[in-house]
Amino acid sequence: MDFAYSDEQQMLRDSVRRYGEEHWNAADRLKTLAAGPEPAKRRWAEMADLGWLMLPIAEADGGLGGTPADVMAVMEGMGRHLMTLPYVASCVLVPALVGGSDAAAALLAGIGAGEVLAAAALLEADGGYDPCHVATAAERSGDGWRLTGTKVHVEDGADADRFIVSARTGGGTDEGDGIGLFLVDRAAAGLTIGRFRAIDGHRHARLDLNAVDAIAIGDVQGAAPVIGAAVDRAIAAQLAEAVGSMEAASDATLDHLRTRHQFGVPIGSFQVLQHRMVDMVVAGEEARSMLYHATLNLRRGADARARAVSAAKVRVAESGIYVGQQGVQLHGGVGFSDELIVSHHLRRQMMLAQAFGNADHHRSRFARLGGGPGGEE
Repeated sequence: MDFAYSDEQQMLRDSVRRYGEEHWNAADRLKTLAAGPEPAKRRWAEMADLGWLMLPIAEADGGLGGTPADVMAVMEGMGRHLMTLPYVASCVLVPALVGGSDAAAALLAGIGAGEVLAAAALLEADGGYDPCHVATAAERSGDGWRLTGTKVHVEDGADADRFIVSARTGGGTDEGDGIGLFLVDRAAAGLTIGRFRAIDGHRHARLDLNAVDAIAIGDVQGAAPVIGAAVDRAIAAQLAEAVGSMEAASDATLDHLRTRHQFGVPIGSFQVLQHRMVDMVVAGEEARSMLYHATLNLRRGADARARAVSAAKVRVAESGIYVGQQGVQLHGGVGFSDELIVSHHLRRQMMLAQAFGNADHHRSRFARLGGGPGGEE
């Protein structure tokens, strides 16, 4: 696909890379993860000062109104340096869910200023990756609402101050109609948060809600289309992260092949290893092309957008796992160690491949929406 960053986007991309090299270098990654959430909070405040947190928020909501391509430029740098920050969850997904709502104005202002972390609780245990499978109930309580149910795998939700929770106000569990979005404070009575760290260092959560007070956001009956568009936007951002990670893993592997000697010569001089290195680069370029395809289709109609995102999600996940595995193997046995960054890139690729739907889920969605020869608009 023919795409090129504008001068401003290239400057943004370069600035994120420089920031990553200074504050998220591979040599200090283990120390950063072991230090807990405090260093991440400091980095989050720095990113707020740089304006990156306001970038995905619409101008009407007090943000900078950045385009999907702007967000892509930021996420490539974050992926390259494996920044374990909730940027997609808090700055991309949540603003896309609640933007334009008066009830969320203070929330978005807090996110943009770096004072509030937010996460979206959209999935339930029996629903797989389907955000329209909602059993969590929302019932009227005076002028507000009360939520009862359980939400699983809240992406980057362990340290969130606010949660956007999908709950059902009508209809059956698997129906698209009757779903609303609600704002819940982490200190709300009746809310239990189960926190856990995934293999890539990101901190997620599970929410158990027992008659928890909540504020309605937007249409309490028709939030399904909003959720679909917001999730696709979040997926596209993570695709950019995956591509940045692939590029970094390939660079680290190439550097290893050039410097590691065997039989008196660099192992990169062995033709079979050169071929494998080329395959890694080709896989990364295929993923980049699909990333562009998904990002540039985000503003099309719902079906065209969803098909483009699902197609890209499948291919980028496959390429990411392949590049990560090859990088580890070409480093030899030491490639599995925590001390080498390629093992961290593989772990992140494994988690990105599952986030917001695995390959089987997106193949099914692509087929259901009429994907295949002649299926694209």
